[in-house]
Amino acid sequence: MPDYIHKRIAQSVATVTLARADLHNAFNDDMMREIADTFASLAISPDVRVIVLAADGKSYCAGADVNWMKRMVGYTFDENVADANVLARMLRAIRECPKPVIARVHGAAYGGGVGLVAACDIAVASSNSTFSLSEVKLGIVPAVISPFVLEKIGPSAARRYGLTAERFDAAEAKRIGLVNDVVEQADQLDAWIATVAESLIANGPAAIAACKQILSHVAGQMWDDVQAYTTQQIARIRVSPEGQEGLKAFLEKRKANWNG
Repeated sequence: MPDYIHKRIAQSVATVTLARADLHNAFNDDMMREIADTFASLAISPDVRVIVLAADGKSYCAGADVNWMKRMVGYTFDENVADANVLARMLRAIRECPKPVIARVHGAAYGGGVGLVAACDIAVASSNSTFSLSEVKLGIVPAVISPFVLEKIGPSAARRYGLTAERFDAAEAKRIGLVNDVVEQADQLDAWIATVAESLIANGPAAIAACKQILSHVAGQMWDDVQAYTTQQIARIRVSPEGQEGLKAFLEKRKANWNG
């Protein structure tokens, strides 16, 4: 099986790069499995504290590969369910990874490409980036990516862009919350990411993993329903080795040793 992505680890940052530039990094089922498996391995790697999801070529991700879509046309209902689960597994592997994930976006991010961005914790885009929930133009729907997209941009923006399939630019992506920031040139993306990665690496890795889990668990829940969960989680973290080290380092006015 060909390698559809490249992986590089340097200074605790893993960069996962979509590597189908000739096809605008459109994905097929093999590529999605490779991405999911890569994130699963990085999730447990002691050498990795931050993951960057980047892309080669002119585009970030054009969504589904045309050849893969041709195969879909002949699928039965059950085959389509199994196929959609491959996409869901990939997106969940990104979103549920205990390490913080940063999307490095440039060029076009369409259809499932928007889902990739939405699944990441943090996203930065160059000003030339364009986005579209383009599925309805093809007579299909952004179903599998919808939980991830709704979580990021909310129902109002999701209804507009999901129903119209309009293209929108990086400034609009920032306004609606799909990306956190926009830089003027693509070569400025790495400097922005380096600054954010430095902040992330300075924090407790177990605390970051727990924070991601808690934020996902309590989203949309009634306050009474999550009170027991959140109070137990903070108590668990406070008495953990990392929590004890962080609190003692603060009180002793020294740098915490997260690896100690």
